[in-house]
Amino acid sequence: MSDPTNRDLAQAVRLLQAGELVAFPTETVYGLGADAANPEAVAKIFAAKGRPADHPLIVHLAGAGHLDQWARDIPQQAWDLAEAFWPGPLTLILKRAPGVPKAVTGGQDTVGVRVPAHPLALALLRAYAQAGGGRNGLCGIAAPSANRFGRISPTDAGHVRAELGDAVTLVLDGGPCHVGIESTIVDLSRDGMPPRLLRPGHITPEQIERVIGEMPELPDTMKSAGVPRVSGSLDAHYAPRTPMRLVAKQGLAQAVEELQRTKRRYSLLMHSDLSLPSAHSHCQLPDAPDGYARGLYAALRELDQAGGDVILVEAIPENPEWDAVADRLRRATCGSGME
Repeated sequence: MSDPTNRDLAQAVRLLQAGELVAFPTETVYGLGADAANPEAVAKIFAAKGRPADHPLIVHLAGAGHLDQWARDIPQQAWDLAEAFWPGPLTLILKRAPGVPKAVTGGQDTVGVRVPAHPLALALLRAYAQAGGGRNGLCGIAAPSANRFGRISPTDAGHVRAELGDAVTLVLDGGPCHVGIESTIVDLSRDGMPPRLLRPGHITPEQIERVIGEMPELPDTMKSAGVPRVSGSLDAHYAPRTPMRLVAKQGLAQAVEELQRTKRRYSLLMHSDLSLPSAHSHCQLPDAPDGYARGLYAALRELDQAGGDVILVEAIPENPEWDAVADRLRRATCGSGME
């Protein structure tokens, strides 16, 4: 990890104001940033990632004081959640303000916003705002994960450089991300209707309920009518290129035996202490949801690069504390071509 200086931040601000891309760390994953008010700059994000143009981006703000620039008809629940969890890994879906380019919202009339908790991300966003922000004085940086679309999110600056290379003008190195999976997304865009949880994350529904007095609803499906499209909601996402299988703890030995019998090379991602034959490659993660989440994407990248035929992932506990991790593993398994 390097130690970004004020000169690095000044360079990042100049690049963003010039319509270029800058990658930077957040507490969740590294983001690929562009001036959210500049449709041409936003288009560079989609090109670098290979991301569909109708897939919305999240706008990162220096603080809740900039919220009125990006959203309209903001409900009190949004202000309460912002006070409780910002800076932090919570994205709010709100009605789009008139001046917000539809390029950043995937053509929708809603916008996703959050204030990240990483000190370097906040320093960048505050410097950007102090410098006048982007086009038309709007102070927001659109920043999806800094990786190819659908692939494993980056939690280290090296991941960004390895995956996107020269497509990114500058990568600010803030070390490994502390949370390690993407933000919780809550939809507050429906007048008089309960909030909806559109993506689980580090901030839990129970924490949200304690602030606003009601539990977020879960849509029957993300393709239901009236559900905004949001980042990370596709069935296949966060995926390695190596086929990946989730296997219950009690079935791992049998799965390993079958792979050995057919002479296939396998990698193991574990959280339990099990005695199994040596794998082609192996990663051990903590047996607790926060620690597991923090190391998940780096472990998947390591195993994906090991050159095996399949990644066996020990299934995680089925309880609410693991819901966010379970969501990422399910989408990663689907995206790798195996279920």
